[in-house]
Amino acid sequence: MSFIQKKCVSRRTALRGMGASIALPLLDAMVPAATAAQKTAARPVRRLGYVFMPMGCDLSRWKPTGEDLHGELPPILSPLAPVQKQVTVISDLELANAYPGSHATSNSAFLSAATAKHTESTDYFLGTTADQIAAKQIGQSTQLPSMELSMDLMQTVGQCDNGYACVYQNNLSWSSPTTPLPSEAHPRVVFENMFGEGGSAAERSAELQKKASLLDWVTEDIARLKREVGAGDRNRINQYLESVREVERRIQKSEADATDNKLPDLDRPLGVPASYGDHARLMFDLQVLAMQADITRVTTFQLARETSNRSYPEVGVPDSHHPLSHHGNDDEKIARLAKINQFHVSLFAGFLGKLADTVEGNGTLLDHSLLLYGSGMGNPNTHDHSNLPIIVAGGAAGAMKGGRHIEYGRQTPLANLHLTLLNKAGVEIDEFADSNGTVDELFEPLSL
Repeated sequence: MSFIQKKCVSRRTALRGMGASIALPLLDAMVPAATAAQKTAARPVRRLGYVFMPMGCDLSRWKPTGEDLHGELPPILSPLAPVQKQVTVISDLELANAYPGSHATSNSAFLSAATAKHTESTDYFLGTTADQIAAKQIGQSTQLPSMELSMDLMQTVGQCDNGYACVYQNNLSWSSPTTPLPSEAHPRVVFENMFGEGGSAAERSAELQKKASLLDWVTEDIARLKREVGAGDRNRINQYLESVREVERRIQKSEADATDNKLPDLDRPLGVPASYGDHARLMFDLQVLAMQADITRVTTFQLARETSNRSYPEVGVPDSHHPLSHHGNDDEKIARLAKINQFHVSLFAGFLGKLADTVEGNGTLLDHSLLLYGSGMGNPNTHDHSNLPIIVAGGAAGAMKGGRHIEYGRQTPLANLHLTLLNKAGVEIDEFADSNGTVDELFEPLSL
């Protein structure tokens, strides 16, 4: 029988030292001393995460056949096999307000399901996005109400696509119809936002030369806390701090690699891995840490912006993504596009695996999260905003039925899914954008 501490540790406990603080994961000692039955009944934290894949996909290699995912997955979705029991693919969703079709509206409508004002200037207007509606309710008790992340370090300005201001492609999250929230792609900045680091950029750089690790400053607090908790909590603290140290080590190695590289590289600040895959995995790992320590409960992550010309030589695709998406029905180009799609899904699958491996309370982080992955385009060759590639993953505290393929047979608003996920995360609203219902098939019926 595990030892239950009489003294309850606050869920908001943090280790602090030298301008840094490290929030802690949920520990047994944070649940008030009680019976095992009462501990089991403790309500898990609810989280929402959104991952955006740009420029649609090859739907012929995406869409499952049949109503379940227990057989062989389509090629693009095959990396999800280890977590497919907690994944549902939804077909026949659309963004009607994204028309007339464009890359700008694919990005802007993905979380807003709203019509972007057609303007090249600063009088842009969209709608409050689903993540920010959530942040206003379930994000107010955390250090960061929400986290907006991306992979592109440089934001474009001016007019980007068919007369639409670049702001529509730069930002997934909008806290109001006129307030886009910029995303952060630099791992060091994200890490410091989570754990703290004072001073100017120059002062932080100098400080990095003196520091071996953030954890070195909180050693005494760590030792004290371990003396106050049980064996299970001590193991959980060790595992979490190992994850923090590993993320920090990777950031510091990237900084050293960039410093040692004498070739001119004006667009990549220090601390960003040279490999796209390494960079994306680091950004996903930072999200795992943020969820584990309850630093935030709402995240958005843009795997690349619309019209991105990034190439993916690490998976054998030297072509630029945007021109490749306009494949003109060329089979070879479509096959290369599918490789990019599969690579992006593999990164998301790795993220899900990390969440599934992270114990929290009587489940895992994945059990207690709802995650939406997808694109604002279906067929990118025609800028089509119907038949969107959409995945929902997680457990919603045991309520979500995974391992399935939901197919409507008619075009249905993506806003219905946004409304459903918000409701299941505890955000009680009756409608969102152009919603006309909810996706009740995703979840087990409530027991009376």
